[in-house]
Amino acid sequence: MKHPTIKRGSLILALAALGATTLAGCHRTTEDASVQPAAAAPTVDPAEQSALQTFYQQKPTWTPCGELQCATLTVPMDYAHPENGQTFTLPLARKAAADPAQRIGSLVFDPGGPGESGVGQLKDGALSSFSERTRARFDIVGFDPRGVAGSKPAIDCGPSDATDQDQPASDDTPTSVYPTTDAERNAALADAARQVAACKAHSGAILPHVGTLDAARDLDVLRAALGDDKLSYLGWSYGTYLGTVYGELFPHRVRALVLDGAMDPSLTWSEQTLQQGKAFQKAVDDYAQQCATVAHDACPATTPDGIRKVITDLYARTSKHPLRIKGTTERLDENLLLTAVTTSMYTPEAQWPDLSEALRAAHNGDGTKLAELASPGISTQDNNSDDSPDDSPDAGSDLSDTAEQAPDNSSVAITAVNCLDQPHPSDPQPYWDLMERANKEAGAIGTSTVLAELTCKDWPAGQQQPHRVHADGLPPVLVVGTTGDPATLYPWAQSLAAQLPGGMLLTYNGLGHTAYGRSNACVTDAVDAYLTDLKPVPSGTTC
Repeated sequence: MKHPTIKRGSLILALAALGATTLAGCHRTTEDASVQPAAAAPTVDPAEQSALQTFYQQKPTWTPCGELQCATLTVPMDYAHPENGQTFTLPLARKAAADPAQRIGSLVFDPGGPGESGVGQLKDGALSSFSERTRARFDIVGFDPRGVAGSKPAIDCGPSDATDQDQPASDDTPTSVYPTTDAERNAALADAARQVAACKAHSGAILPHVGTLDAARDLDVLRAALGDDKLSYLGWSYGTYLGTVYGELFPHRVRALVLDGAMDPSLTWSEQTLQQGKAFQKAVDDYAQQCATVAHDACPATTPDGIRKVITDLYARTSKHPLRIKGTTERLDENLLLTAVTTSMYTPEAQWPDLSEALRAAHNGDGTKLAELASPGISTQDNNSDDSPDDSPDAGSDLSDTAEQAPDNSSVAITAVNCLDQPHPSDPQPYWDLMERANKEAGAIGTSTVLAELTCKDWPAGQQQPHRVHADGLPPVLVVGTTGDPATLYPWAQSLAAQLPGGMLLTYNGLGHTAYGRSNACVTDAVDAYLTDLKPVPSGTTC
């Protein structure tokens, strides 16, 4: 099901496939829980560096693309050697301010991931996530980060099924989400190694250059190209990390930062992974407890305990005998089931009714609807639905916009970016140790989040280290946290707000991932007042 709002991605983009990562990155090192200093801001303003003048002085050529305007931005592939001629070309899209006389400037946004296309989101209806007040005063600008979607070059790891080519398609050999035997662990390591090898083979030259440090520098080039002396920015989910890094590198260039669904840059990969697994497990329990309120008669059982039993029984059943998916030879195994369930925790108000119907069908032996939730692009037939696929020309979409839509490489981009952004161990033992703890604390959801980290074991090294924010001179920043957010936990928002100089925390008391654009008028009004008038949000404000 496609929703006309921002897709605020995180670990779930590829949880069913070994090698996806959570909202952290990787680096070949041993586990180090010590907090390192932040990356220092440039001693010389990049906009004044002669080698970067060509990039900073760009003036994008905007042309109509449906109801939007589109352009491109060129950035150096390697900021240490901007003169070598190697570049990324990044797609841009914008919706001009509705009230030009009251225009403040541009509001750049990042929808998350990492790996989500800001251009694709804007073409797909993301404008509705911004209030009329904000759209009146700002040009809303989306972009595809380096390596993502329409970026040229873009991260490419080969055919999506490349890592499965040597695996037997058998109902009797599903992939375990909690490998404990030597055979299961060796298979998991081999799957992760295959993905790394495929990505290096297809995109090895650009993999060292797609991390958030470089993306933040691109953001400053974009700011200059848009003609803004200072940046106004709204980041959801991973976009909060991009905004935080920008604030560290360019504190004097910030006008306003809204960081909604915050990541905590001081956490290690293992801390993030363990906490996120527990949070998703709690979200599933919240679903069981509150299903009747949201999904009503669609719930797969009449009591919370009954719903928990349906899900638990399906975990056990699919781990041994994957369910059929109509119209395909594929099967719904425990990995795909977990992805369907956890993905549905992002926007309960929109996703819980569909999840409930899918669980009911799976309980009766049909995994088709759950497979469609886990992988919307899966090809199924005879699924008793008269609805056209959301990405079909028959679905009423603008044909010109559809033709221009870039391929979705988010499932590999999330790995590529995260694997440069934070250290991971190269020894597999820490993963097995953490998996044992995750199993005790969060069951299959917990082990699957750890398993998804294995790809980072052998990924190219990045420069970032977990650290507390250091951004002297940064103006007040608004951090928005949702108390029931399973993907970017509320304590992370509390921590980030405390680390930022003048950090302001706005709390949304609710379920689901992020708040602005999907919660209530209280959140919208506070964010809008900050963005348009730089009005502070009082400490302790809760919506």
